[in-house]
Amino acid sequence: MTLDGRIVEYLENGKFICAFVYEDAKNRLRLFNQNGREVTLQRNRIVHCTNVGITPPPSRNKVVAVLQKTAERRNGLADTINLDEIWEIVSERPEDVFEDVFLAGLYFGDDPTDDQSAAFLRAVIKNRLYFKYKSGSIHVQSPETVEQIKLQQEQEKKQKNFIARNTEALRCIWETGEILQDWDDRETTLQLLADYYLFDKEASGYELSRKLVKNAELTGPHDIFHLLVKAGVWDKNENIALLKQDIPTSFSEAARAEVQDIKVASGNDLIASGRKDFRGLPVFTIDGPATRDFDDALHIEKQDDNFLVGIHISDVGLSVKQGSILFEEALQRGTSIYFPEKPLPMLPPPLSEDKLSLLKGQERPALSFLVLLSPKAEVLKFEVVHSVVAVKQQLTYQEADSLVRLDRKMAALAALSVLLRQNRVNKGALLLPVPELNISIRDNESIEISRSAVDTPSKILIAEFMILANTLGAQYVAEREAPGLFRSQPEPRQRIIDGFEADITKVIQQRKRLSPMSLLTTPKSHSGVGVPQYTTVTSPIRRLLDLIMQLQINNLIMGKGVLFSKKDMKHFGSIIQTTLEKANQAKYLRQRYWILKYLQTLKETRLPAIVIDRGPKRVHIFLEEFLLDADLPVNPAFKVTSGDTILVKLVKIDPLSNIFRLEW
Repeated sequence: MTLDGRIVEYLENGKFICAFVYEDAKNRLRLFNQNGREVTLQRNRIVHCTNVGITPPPSRNKVVAVLQKTAERRNGLADTINLDEIWEIVSERPEDVFEDVFLAGLYFGDDPTDDQSAAFLRAVIKNRLYFKYKSGSIHVQSPETVEQIKLQQEQEKKQKNFIARNTEALRCIWETGEILQDWDDRETTLQLLADYYLFDKEASGYELSRKLVKNAELTGPHDIFHLLVKAGVWDKNENIALLKQDIPTSFSEAARAEVQDIKVASGNDLIASGRKDFRGLPVFTIDGPATRDFDDALHIEKQDDNFLVGIHISDVGLSVKQGSILFEEALQRGTSIYFPEKPLPMLPPPLSEDKLSLLKGQERPALSFLVLLSPKAEVLKFEVVHSVVAVKQQLTYQEADSLVRLDRKMAALAALSVLLRQNRVNKGALLLPVPELNISIRDNESIEISRSAVDTPSKILIAEFMILANTLGAQYVAEREAPGLFRSQPEPRQRIIDGFEADITKVIQQRKRLSPMSLLTTPKSHSGVGVPQYTTVTSPIRRLLDLIMQLQINNLIMGKGVLFSKKDMKHFGSIIQTTLEKANQAKYLRQRYWILKYLQTLKETRLPAIVIDRGPKRVHIFLEEFLLDADLPVNPAFKVTSGDTILVKLVKIDPLSNIFRLEW
């Protein structure tokens, strides 16, 4: 059937357009539409056609007038149609597909006009609730579908109203820094924006937030951050890296209540329960000057030509038991995180800094490793016991370094630690020291950055005796064929260092060639430490792994067998790996944030950097002053090689965006 001379309708961007067919060329129609444009369309684009054509064809101006009046007339008719009335009639019929003429006839009466059927079709496509237009026919929506669409439309209406209500409030904050009075949606709106900024498409209210942000014209990369700072939700230096990892920053009321219920038993009561009485021993701690959570301590005794060293670990497991609320809280965190501005403890401070901390003069339950060492620091025998200790000295690393030169016992411990380290090197251990970066934040603004060596006598002393206790803890569990969580590391992919190396270039090159570490339920060698099996037990206040291993060892000491099965350990291992990955990422990014914040004040400054490696396209460099890795494009004008020191220029620093750009 030819359509020459007929008035047709088609959809363009969701709108009905009336047009006159002046040539029907099989599957393509040449049209003149109501807007005075000539168009060519495929035949299947036509949604309505009059029954008869206009003959003879009028002039183009008259065609446009006719088309515009037709469109106006049909729009008016469409606005009068109540589709729900027709839907009530046909929704109960077995047929669910109808022609527009039939349905228009039900509404307007038999034999509807072209305008009436076209108007009905317009109403259907505009409404989309009761009917659906598809492939030239009108499909009846089921009652269930209509109900779903109504709910969706109601939600969209609420969303639209929500956006309209809150756009003004957001603009007010953005422009004036003031919060509107009687802002009912304040908490909900600001939380939506915070989640959107942190989690983007993974935020639960992503679509609503996206529309709200667009409507409020807050589309800059960090507009939301700055708005939330103005609103008092976030600090100007908010720890975004921590929030993005979704790590808990506070303890539940139930956990705090459980802390209150934990009573520190007296030393006499603990001794009466069967613990060894070490309260009279000259036990001391060595830690940083700001440390408050002391979980390890030492003492040494001379026994003939040998030395008995006591490595005493706070018995956290006596108070934080499996199944307790505090244990569950530790599972959520996995570790304490020490940010430059403040720590985020694994256990509540009343426990970590008081009731469980090995504080000077306080009697505390401990898990003690008593190790008999030869003058060559060979382990002759050891035992692990439950004890009670009372710390006599709380030393800083600096104080301990001074005592190494003055105190006979401290000097003996330091000498033994050097021998312990050499014994490990002889067994393949790699010592790859990198200075510690100390970042101090004052008044949330002033930043001080310094480095400290990790190989001072007291730091070597503590590191080696903790490694010894961890190694013996792994041995203790392994010898009893009990499940545990053992740290393992295969041989490096390539060894470029034999034992110890002080050259920072070689240290970083070797670190890049280390094999990844694993957490296993059965013991396996750790090449980096140079031991046949390894775990960590010495920081149960700060690390979940240490707490779990301590609980397992406690049960074994008491002769109760294993507390945790292999299946339990696998479960804990998975949790630890996940939480540690999140914690390490948050710590790394937060430290980097403060470094970049500091470097902002040095923009355009040239800084010294060490060339680590040179590839075909990139040069890997290291800013030793800030322990920062970076890459530069190869520059033919600079012939550099590993170990060279160069000066690089700071070009762009943006802490919020984690942008750190350098140039030659």
